[in-house]
Amino acid sequence: MEKFVHTVKYYETDRMGFTHHSNYVRWMEEARVDFMDQLGWGYQRFEDEGLISPVTAIECKFKHSTTFPDKVYINVSVEECRGIKLKLKYSMTDESGKVVCEAASEHCFLNADGKFVRINKEYPEFYKLICDLMEE
Repeated sequence: MEKFVHTVKYYETDRMGFTHHSNYVRWMEEARVDFMDQLGWGYQRFEDEGLISPVTAIECKFKHSTTFPDKVYINVSVEECRGIKLKLKYSMTDESGKVVCEAASEHCFLNADGKFVRINKEYPEFYKLICDLMEE
């Protein structure tokens, strides 16, 4: 999988010139959308299938600051995959390879009626694809 690259925008920084912490969560979403597109299961496909995948938890550990116009490289990996739950990990590094943030997001899968979907049973192709990417 290709890493997602985000260039820190001027408006993403605070008065001190550092990237505001709330932006890292936005970058996680950008990277996750790109990751799913690379898998062939982009969010448009999810919606076409009648699925949504809301975020149920977020965790961020900030290691080093970033500033305008740094490039941040975001590697997305699968940490856990169950029938209705998916946990993704994000490793964000700067151009030198120094880790600037380690993060994770948890997601569930719902149908249009808001009912849980067991992707392992209803979308086994997607489930296998995700599980095959799971870290050992």
